[in-house]
Amino acid sequence: MTNPLLTDWTGEFALPPFAAITDADFAPAFEIALDQARATIADIGADPAAPTFANTIAALELAEGVLDRVSGVFYNLAGADSTPAREALQRDLAPKMAAFSSEVTMNPALFARIEALWATRDSLNLTPEEARVLKLYRQMFQRAGAGLKGADRHRMAEIKERLAVLSTAFSQNLLADERGWSYPLAKADLAGLPDFVVTAAQAAGVERGAEGPVLTLNRSLIVPFLQFSPRRDLREIAHAAWIARGANGGATDNRALAAEILALRDERARLLGYKSFADYKLEPEMAGTPAKVRDLLMRVWTPAKAKADADAGVLTAMMHKDGINGDLEPWDWRYYAEARRKAEHDLDEAVLKPYLSLEAMLGAMFDVAGRLFGLEFRALDGPFYHADVRGWEVTRGGKHLAVFLGDYFARGSKRSGAWCSAMRSQRKLGGEVRPIVVNVCNFTKGDPALLGWDDARTLFHEFGHALHQMLSDVTYPFISGTSVARDFVELPSQLYEHWLEVPEVLARHARHYQTGAPMPEDLRNRLLAASTYDQGFATVEYLASALVDLAFHEGAAPADPMATQARVLADLGMPRAITMRHATPHFAHVFSGDGYSSGYYSYMWSEVMDADAFAAFEETGDPFDPATAKRLEKFILSTGGSRPADQLYTAFRGKMPGVEAMLKGRGLIDAI
Repeated sequence: MTNPLLTDWTGEFALPPFAAITDADFAPAFEIALDQARATIADIGADPAAPTFANTIAALELAEGVLDRVSGVFYNLAGADSTPAREALQRDLAPKMAAFSSEVTMNPALFARIEALWATRDSLNLTPEEARVLKLYRQMFQRAGAGLKGADRHRMAEIKERLAVLSTAFSQNLLADERGWSYPLAKADLAGLPDFVVTAAQAAGVERGAEGPVLTLNRSLIVPFLQFSPRRDLREIAHAAWIARGANGGATDNRALAAEILALRDERARLLGYKSFADYKLEPEMAGTPAKVRDLLMRVWTPAKAKADADAGVLTAMMHKDGINGDLEPWDWRYYAEARRKAEHDLDEAVLKPYLSLEAMLGAMFDVAGRLFGLEFRALDGPFYHADVRGWEVTRGGKHLAVFLGDYFARGSKRSGAWCSAMRSQRKLGGEVRPIVVNVCNFTKGDPALLGWDDARTLFHEFGHALHQMLSDVTYPFISGTSVARDFVELPSQLYEHWLEVPEVLARHARHYQTGAPMPEDLRNRLLAASTYDQGFATVEYLASALVDLAFHEGAAPADPMATQARVLADLGMPRAITMRHATPHFAHVFSGDGYSSGYYSYMWSEVMDADAFAAFEETGDPFDPATAKRLEKFILSTGGSRPADQLYTAFRGKMPGVEAMLKGRGLIDAI
């Protein structure tokens, strides 16, 4: 029987034939795809012809076509709709894929060809994009250990295989803890909760097969529960479960895995001649050095902590007024912060959410993209990989640009968080290929689904990443879409969030799901006036995670990461009622792969730019200024990694920004 993963996909837009793919298809497809890739790459390395850009770099770009296709489907499904079979295969594939990567990037024949091209690059008549791709390929091979010899070379390959195994285990342990915990809520436990929280708990009970409503570790359920439940005892139980993910003992405990991951990263960096993993990891990023990262984070930490400390005093007084003595605890903060928001800004999430239905916010999201970039969205019927997934064709002027998939609802088979990925990336090499882009979120399912303000921001954030993929217009897949510096990749996503706060966008799209009435102007004004509310808390919980991540990687690997985490927080004077956004045992950004290792600071580095980038629109007096939008697409969204990130930003804005606009945007300094 023909394996659908290996056949030509001839349906509309060459989408994967999701309905025909079974779990049993993946393992044999990977085996065949890996064999084909190995054979092709061996031929490139053994080519008797003198190395050229075409027979070496361009050939490598296309060498793994079938493997890329199979991987694009599998790894999207493994994160968004896991099954026991997919998890088992993911564990089996982790060392195999790492070994294959080492075979390629540590291949002496390939590296020799790349070095020969590099040595003669000035005489090759390369286009600027080709010159950039050659430089990045050489850098990739060097940083992978292609220049190592003997025992060091063998050890580097061992380290990368072991890291792949550990990061896969970390992710799966976290998913197991998240889907394994629930807390039944009796009728009395629901007292004081808004209807949308009760409805979400009931839906979670149905999804878990419980007899009644339950509390789960889905962020879109547990955070509103902590905001609104008057039951301090239940808030403490919920918060304890939330922060214990990955640290519950037994087979799913991640603490030992984190220690081993850090030790292996440190060893890897030192084999390559770096003082620390942070020095290794940050070298190709915009920040460049750990010192520059720490400088930015600490410049923001001081005003953020001062704001959080002041807010803690107010919230403690509110708690004492309720007759609860003692210190404000982490399970108290969100509850009293919500009460304070209602008192000071007359904002009630239960009143706000009916105007922020998923359908309304999708309409806003697409409308903004249309007004800025001329994009149009046509709904597709599917089927896709899960019944909850929706699809759209993205066009401009009648020309197909991309397929966009939205997978928005929480379920037990999906890992937590929100992300953007590409099942297929844009390229022109070998013929025009347009992307298939996926946004995955974990909103609470409802009829209709009603979003909180943070949920709506997440929706816009992930779509900013999607635009970076969909508007990509480069030749080589190596630099396509979001293949940019890690501390630049969050610029398009965080920038797009700004349009959610444009009053005319809310006036047009924030409409009551039952009556169709627009959000009242006074409610909209109060919402926007409170945009920096509780930013002391939000900034401190984020910065604590970023600073712990940096501390883990900027020196020798800690033998006890939890002790290091505690020391860093103590040295910072971490407010007792605020916990890290991501504590070590569930810090998936850092330990579920190398992507954000020593790089969690990237959100704030990019935020410095996104605040300044949106100011470019504000300075024109029009948040949809056509000329500024055209520059944004030309220099940021369409260019991928074809130039260094600082050059791309400077081409758009004229100069690199200072930190002031970001601090102002967070309400941490007075208006400048």
